[in-house]
Amino acid sequence: MQFDDSMTRRSWLQRSLCGTIAGASLANTFSGRGPCHALADDDSKPAAAPVTFGFSLYGMRALPLDHALKACEEIGYDAVELVANDGWPCDPARLSTAARTTLRGQLVDHRLALTSIMENLNALADDAGHRKNLDRLKAAADLGHELSPRSPPVVETILGGKPDQWNAVKGTMASRLAEWARVAESAKTVVTVKPHVAGALHTPDDALWLVEEVASPWLRLVYDFSHYRLRGLDLRKSLEMLLPQTAFIHIKDAKGTPASFNFLLPGEGDTDYATHFDILKKSGWKGSVVVEVSGQIFSKPGYDPRQAARSSYERIAPVMKQSGLRAGRG
Repeated sequence: MQFDDSMTRRSWLQRSLCGTIAGASLANTFSGRGPCHALADDDSKPAAAPVTFGFSLYGMRALPLDHALKACEEIGYDAVELVANDGWPCDPARLSTAARTTLRGQLVDHRLALTSIMENLNALADDAGHRKNLDRLKAAADLGHELSPRSPPVVETILGGKPDQWNAVKGTMASRLAEWARVAESAKTVVTVKPHVAGALHTPDDALWLVEEVASPWLRLVYDFSHYRLRGLDLRKSLEMLLPQTAFIHIKDAKGTPASFNFLLPGEGDTDYATHFDILKKSGWKGSVVVEVSGQIFSKPGYDPRQAARSSYERIAPVMKQSGLRAGRG
């Protein structure tokens, strides 16, 4: 498959059909609810819009969880991504039953939908590492159901490896991800994988090949244009190509080349967010658009997580509103 405008009628129909599933967490179809129903499943609160605007707590590790959630609410976000990475505050191994109950209540109190849980899994790990990955996927999915049982969040991860390894490892990745998909199916949680400019999976063509090779509705894609921007790819072409298989969206900016790059906060670069959101709006896509602050940024001395979240919101929320994609919080 090439990254161009050619596509057979059959493959287009297949992708369009998959898009009706991928635009929302498939787990939510079992309850008849969309991915953004529910401010943490509290039926006394109004349902959120078809597209929510969230902030990933990947960029707020230094803050206590409740402080991070409060900041996101006060700024105006209506969704968050929690981080289940090994050793992080929401690592399932670190969260007691009482802590999970408290966290679920905090999400409700702060009127925030939980739309995704970030993991960091290496699909090319050895056999022991692969078994650990399966356990971690199950644990992250279980956490999502405990915190948002009516609208379970997707679990999202990059896959590891290096760009020049793709042809050698793609078969292994497909085989491993087929096992991930079986765990996802049993847990009724969609797993989404993100191509990364520095990873073995790094192009739109290969991303489509991978999900079509696995052929499970429980395995979908994360779209993050910053990684394609660094490869000189076109926003409209890549988004329209991948959107039918995309269940979750990260946004941030980037500058440089695949060999030397810097990630930026959304709105600090040249990404055309008006076009990005117009495509989402016209396609009828449903899901969550979430700001991700790169470790390149939050690891710098003097980084202020609240200011990063606020400045990102101030740049992006008006564009989303103008596109008609999101009305904003009342």
